[in-house]
Amino acid sequence: MSDSNDIIAYQGYPGAYSHLSCTRVFPQMQAHACESFVDAMFMVDNGEAKFAMIPLENSTAGRVEEIYRLMPKTQLHIIGEHFEPVNHCLLGLPGTRIEDLKTISSHPQALAQCDGNLKALGLTPIAALDTAGSAADLAESRQAGHAVIASSLAAELYGLEILRENFQDKNGNTTRFIILTKDGHVPEPGSSEHFLTTIMFTVRNLPAALYKALGGFATNGINMVKLESYMASDTMQVSSFHLDVEGHPHDQSMQYALQELHFFAKSVRIIGTYPAHPFRYSQQVSIED
Repeated sequence: MSDSNDIIAYQGYPGAYSHLSCTRVFPQMQAHACESFVDAMFMVDNGEAKFAMIPLENSTAGRVEEIYRLMPKTQLHIIGEHFEPVNHCLLGLPGTRIEDLKTISSHPQALAQCDGNLKALGLTPIAALDTAGSAADLAESRQAGHAVIASSLAAELYGLEILRENFQDKNGNTTRFIILTKDGHVPEPGSSEHFLTTIMFTVRNLPAALYKALGGFATNGINMVKLESYMASDTMQVSSFHLDVEGHPHDQSMQYALQELHFFAKSVRIIGTYPAHPFRYSQQVSIED
């Protein structure tokens, strides 16, 4: 059995985009497939894996809401982020010709993102639970005239042929992953790196409490790059927030902002400080150009 320090957990079938992200960021580690996000995260929480690669949001489909509800139930820390461009591939059995295809299966989101190309080829879509799972099913069934939408890694793992790459209707679809671990470590501040700090908090029951809690970030010149709210209580009366800001807790401005946040919040938990992924700044450059 592999040492837990060599294992990174993810949700999905082997060949899923989460698996692909694991191989890109940690090619030396063993990627372990889990049936659910809960299983992947608690493998790390229980010391059975060193990291978990978890999708947090997608530029087309939006946030993965389940993750925001799961994070408070663990003691995991974010130590990094990864942006993975989604390259949907049209896969078939070896020797298959595109003109002979009749049906195609994949996750509903993948089918929707390739809808224009599916209609152009006259293919009948069949919804499945997973992109890579569809590839595994085709490799086993050997169904003639059938194709799937999945990753290039799925093609490699299941012996399928890539009939067409970049099969999605629009390019630019990207998933942001967070890398979770059990032992939190705050990196040393460095002038050459941009840092993100992720904070979970619940505000007090006061008028304009959220406005006041976040005011310290504005007055101290700290950029907030993400704010998500979610219900953290069965009573439907308490809202919690997930906040990403640009900065390091050792910065004087961040310390002032956190003091103000603590004053107006009922609970505050910093769940990670980590280097911002270069993708963020490459996108800023392209927008400004």
